[in-house]
Amino acid sequence: MTRNTDLNDTLFDRAKQVIPGGVNSPVRAFKAVGGTPRFIKRAQGAYFWDANDQRFIDYIGSWGPMILGHGHPAVVAAVQQAVTEGFSFGAPTEREIELAEEILKQVPSMEMLRLVSSGTEAGMSAIRLARGATGRSKILKFEGCYHGHADALLVKAGSGLATFGNPTSAGVPPEVVQHTLVLEYNNVQQLEEAFALHGKDMACLMIEPIAGNMNFVRASVPFMQRCRELCSEYGALLVFDEVMTGFRVALGSAQSIYAQAIPGFKPDITVLGKVIGGGMPLAAFGGPRAIMEQMAPLGPVYQAGTLSGNPVATACGLATLREISKPGFFDALSSKTRSLVDGLKAAAAAEGVPFSADCQGGMFGFFLMPELPQNYATVMKTDNARFNALFHGLLDRGVYIAPALYEAGFVSAAHSEQDIADTVTIAREVFRTLSK
Repeated sequence: MTRNTDLNDTLFDRAKQVIPGGVNSPVRAFKAVGGTPRFIKRAQGAYFWDANDQRFIDYIGSWGPMILGHGHPAVVAAVQQAVTEGFSFGAPTEREIELAEEILKQVPSMEMLRLVSSGTEAGMSAIRLARGATGRSKILKFEGCYHGHADALLVKAGSGLATFGNPTSAGVPPEVVQHTLVLEYNNVQQLEEAFALHGKDMACLMIEPIAGNMNFVRASVPFMQRCRELCSEYGALLVFDEVMTGFRVALGSAQSIYAQAIPGFKPDITVLGKVIGGGMPLAAFGGPRAIMEQMAPLGPVYQAGTLSGNPVATACGLATLREISKPGFFDALSSKTRSLVDGLKAAAAAEGVPFSADCQGGMFGFFLMPELPQNYATVMKTDNARFNALFHGLLDRGVYIAPALYEAGFVSAAHSEQDIADTVTIAREVFRTLSK
């Protein structure tokens, strides 16, 4: 049991009486790592404080959105002004246009977009749009990539290449996922065979360009290039799920990184969330005009939402995007993240702990194994017990990382050089205990 959990224990006991598992999103329950979840009272900059007023250096940043840190003055001011004007109207506002224009300016693969309220909603709608635009039913995804909790996407790999996925959640009938094909991430041979078998029926290939739900695993450039080539050859749409990576790994998102390596590269549909809402419930999906005009009220693909384009959320997102668009922002953020990752690698090496890590922009991940994994099966070989000991060792000393082995971490503009140095020093203390 870690220290200072008395009030957290009390709150968790209360929560479990009225909320399933005591949490409103499963990973928050600490079930994977054990112990009592921290109930957060407040946050500022790179830190948050729990019910006992214990301070933590925060490396989850609300799972990615808080790229500026908590309580950035420009964002707070924008939200406060928006609140005085009204919480929700159920009618269009100018700020929705401004936010859309700001996003499209930085992500040229999109000519139009639709605002929604969550990454799950955006991913689900993107799949519907792809099916409507192509007139096809089958979709392809990769093991270890998470695209929200829409029924058709809650699948695990089938028993062979020619078989489709099986539900990974109760309440999802097998027939709902019968059109979802699941392949191994970064496996070009499987990809080519799958298109040879099913390409003419494929509506889309959906992928996280950097998978953040098996910690941090990049799609290799040759693999991504083949994804693009095969989608173009067979008439399927390439859907980039950038809910996590969008505006987090680069100003142009992950697709801008692949475009530097693959001439003319761009996805057909992009799914965004997290950073574009700045911490408020907001997401989007978009693409070329010809595809997006398939959406109602212009086309036959229906999608709607009472709170879509919420005026407070769009104010938060717009202020965030304007701050991160300033010159030098991503250079500075990338430097901080690289400093953290290099420091952790050096600390682990000094204590003889097998360790590998990677980062891009303000997103990072690490594994307690000597080489970076390339797919979900390899990620699953990580030592869970050792990770749990690392997690609690850091938590006890005031460093908060994701309470699960399979989640990426995030650095914000608010993290100082001292925060990074303190984290590395603390990590080395914990690594020392792991090497015994």
